[in-house]
Amino acid sequence: MLDRYVRPLIDPPLNRAGRMIAQVRISANMMTTFGWVLGILAAVAIAQHSYWLALALVLASRLADGLDGAVARATQLSDFGGYYDIVADFVFYAAIPMGFIWADPAANGVAGGALLTAFYINGATFLGYAILAAKRNLTTSARGEKSWYHVGGLLEGTETIVFFVALCLFPGWFVPLAWVFALLCVLGAAARIMMARQVMRD
Repeated sequence: MLDRYVRPLIDPPLNRAGRMIAQVRISANMMTTFGWVLGILAAVAIAQHSYWLALALVLASRLADGLDGAVARATQLSDFGGYYDIVADFVFYAAIPMGFIWADPAANGVAGGALLTAFYINGATFLGYAILAAKRNLTTSARGEKSWYHVGGLLEGTETIVFFVALCLFPGWFVPLAWVFALLCVLGAAARIMMARQVMRD
């Protein structure tokens, strides 16, 4: 929901940094790999109850995720790069809740499982919409230049990053925060299904 407002603010500095990174021959795919590796390390830190380290790794991971697109725009966008980026994003989105489940399976297991289920449902509506949008030659740049159709929703990248930051800052609140975010994910997925029904009606 907030990505369309955040992107105009963060894209100019990211694009400048992306051009500098491209000059030292670091590719967009290398940045993508760096981002998801940092995300996995953040999950490991959470499992070890090192929440401040996890917070730093989460923020570094998302910075790398923003820079991979900037590097691609400074060099050459590719279909594989776009595909690899979304796969890496989903690895990150799964890893952080798993970190909290590993940290305390008894306390966090059910809420963490519900959150992962909601992410799965939300991801299905998000990617399914993108596939059919490509089939219908739909385009949008509201959330930055992408290799595929990036449909919006109630919860997007900005909200998810804020949510993960909040979890690292207040790990004792994981269970209620996870349930609330899971519910919002499901509501967003339902809204996207209704939107798809209107847009893609034959």
